[in-house]
Amino acid sequence: MAEARAFTAIVNPAAGGSASASSLIAPARLLREAGAEVAVEYSRGLEHAADVARAAAESGRVVLAVGGDGMAGCVGGALAGTGALFGIVPAGRGNDFARQLGVPSGPEELAKLLLEGEPRAVDAIDANGTAVLGSVYAGVDAVANDNANKTRLLRGSAAYYFGALRAIVSWRAADYLITVDGETRERQGYTVVAANSGYYGFGKHIAPDARVDDGLLDVILIRTAPKRLFFAVMRELEDGTHVRRPEVEVMRGEEVRIELAGPPGRTLPYGADGELPGELPVTARVLPGALRVLAP
Repeated sequence: MAEARAFTAIVNPAAGGSASASSLIAPARLLREAGAEVAVEYSRGLEHAADVARAAAESGRVVLAVGGDGMAGCVGGALAGTGALFGIVPAGRGNDFARQLGVPSGPEELAKLLLEGEPRAVDAIDANGTAVLGSVYAGVDAVANDNANKTRLLRGSAAYYFGALRAIVSWRAADYLITVDGETRERQGYTVVAANSGYYGFGKHIAPDARVDDGLLDVILIRTAPKRLFFAVMRELEDGTHVRRPEVEVMRGEEVRIELAGPPGRTLPYGADGELPGELPVTARVLPGALRVLAP
């Protein structure tokens, strides 16, 4: 009989309306009942979570990210290229990377996967030197995220929807330089997304053909269009049918650089896995098979 795995679960106490800790209770109990050791560490921030993840991995433990996409991206990114075993306990609002992988949310199914599942090699993304998992994006979506983070009166999805509405209403067309595997295109649009995972932004199927193990990034550009049409595109993001529109351009490659060409003096934030690491330009490069994850 194989020796039971030892787990270190890193919890984001703020994710999912402070529900992360309670989301861990049932699967952790099932893991322990099966003979596994489960240590729980509460994150004081993403840098601390990454440090804890690396230390646990060096001790040969399976590292679990308990939270949403920010926590999964942080912990998974810290483990990329190390050979460590990584698992996700979906406990945020979006859980987009877990959705792409097919990670179950039910405690029994999740515990069985973590105890018995075989590791699966999936790609990660190097974004300006930092490893992330799901996608890198720059445009109205990153501005919406920034607005939501700055909103003090609203919380959770209400803050995000308010931030998105404010971003769209005040949006001015951005001139992008998009370089995919050395070929540069100049485009004007709402947003550019370099996607490893098909989902982002709370379940939106931004890149329906993206695969986490094909060694490529799907690049989705939503071009400038009347704002009424942009809202129609937003509705179609739920099922991925937006990619059929002529206003949506799909590219694919191993390395993508997104730059802001104009207007002069303008800056634009870029996002990655629900976080906002900085401002354009950003270079996103696929890291093939960089992460060993417990997923179906």
